[in-house]
Amino acid sequence: MLFSSQFFILIFLPLSVALYYAMADRYRMRLAAILIASGFFYAWWDPRFVPLLLGSVGANWLLVRAFFATGQQTFLTLGVLFNLSLLGLFKYANFLAESVLGLMGITHQPWTIILPLGISFFTFQQISYLIDVKRGEANAYGMLEYANYVSFFPQLIAGPIVRHGELIPQFSRDPFRPEITEMFGRGIVLFVLGLIKKVFFADELGAIADEGFAVATTISSADAWTAALAYSLQLYFDFSSYSDMAIGLAAMFGFVLPINFDAPYKARNIREFWRRWHITLSNFLRDYVYIPLGGSHGGLAATCIVVMITMLLCGLWHGAGWTFVAWGALHGLAICANRTWLVTGLRVPVVFGWALTMVLVVIGWVLFRAPTFSDAGSMLRSMAIPQLNASNRFDAEDWRFVALGVGFSILGPTNWELVRKSFIQSRAVAVFAALALMIVCLRVGQGRGLEFIYFQF
Repeated sequence: MLFSSQFFILIFLPLSVALYYAMADRYRMRLAAILIASGFFYAWWDPRFVPLLLGSVGANWLLVRAFFATGQQTFLTLGVLFNLSLLGLFKYANFLAESVLGLMGITHQPWTIILPLGISFFTFQQISYLIDVKRGEANAYGMLEYANYVSFFPQLIAGPIVRHGELIPQFSRDPFRPEITEMFGRGIVLFVLGLIKKVFFADELGAIADEGFAVATTISSADAWTAALAYSLQLYFDFSSYSDMAIGLAAMFGFVLPINFDAPYKARNIREFWRRWHITLSNFLRDYVYIPLGGSHGGLAATCIVVMITMLLCGLWHGAGWTFVAWGALHGLAICANRTWLVTGLRVPVVFGWALTMVLVVIGWVLFRAPTFSDAGSMLRSMAIPQLNASNRFDAEDWRFVALGVGFSILGPTNWELVRKSFIQSRAVAVFAALALMIVCLRVGQGRGLEFIYFQF
């Protein structure tokens, strides 16, 4: 079920919160309440994949237990291979077969493999735990604690990617500790602000992007840029709204999840962009790929090789397609160019650095969205070369809406900055939250509301 659906807002969430706090004085019962809610939430999408999630959680937990019982790191290695095998089977099998057979001149008939929701996220969380155990940075946890860490419904489908030490120690905190009222209030407001960003911005911008990309070969350059900007904003508002709502939902249970976005379209260079965009994924790739491969300890050339490997994997994580690999390569090359430029000691005006970064990011999002290189090429050509006899598909209202989105993403505060303000406990804010929820529910009831983009990854 979508966070923005009426069933989630009006039925599932109130019942889940009520059940959790009803069991507040019984530790294992309240954890069981969260686990049941998370299982129901995941089963709502497709109950066929519940055994997969449970099997993944159980297998990883048993392998870690086996390691602590024997000291044999082979169990941890098997765990990492097991998680990568799940990803390989469900996410990359058709892609790899098509690529290999294509080189041989053979047409691959795609296998019917349905991608389980959230598999990229819950496998990465478990891989991070296995590696931390190997490094001596994690303990063995009880099955109930570990299962909740992996399957906690606010972040199960699309993150943030949470480390074990960021969540599991919070389970034992008293649900009725003094600060819980403030946390609950901030959680509600953050959830509502995320809903607004999703329903009134991301979904509306998605309609503009869809219309433009559907006719990429025949639209004017102005419309092509409008569509590309609309998708860039849709992606940001869509994914950041999910993360905001996930953090807000967790706060309602008294838990703190890591921030996943920090106004990435304000970034002055491409490296800063990746410190602000999908922060938990960036940190995962830094700690478990980039640094273990050598990081920046070698020379510039060695560092750039590690950067390219990391960003190619980043692109492949997002999707099983060569356009995603190309997107990762583009960002890798940009990061290497940035590092090379810094070696020269030269500086550029901040505005120029920001503009260059945003142009590269928008071009990259065209690759990210396009199903084929041909589709991406059509849009990029329309953006670069004025099309003769092309008619304008978008009107002034569309352009103003895209401009409004640009303004919010660049100049406006983040939702997290807003909820940190002291006024969050005022009655006026409570009234605003209630009215906003009503409006969103009415909007969804009118047939509005799309799935989050990152569900497909």
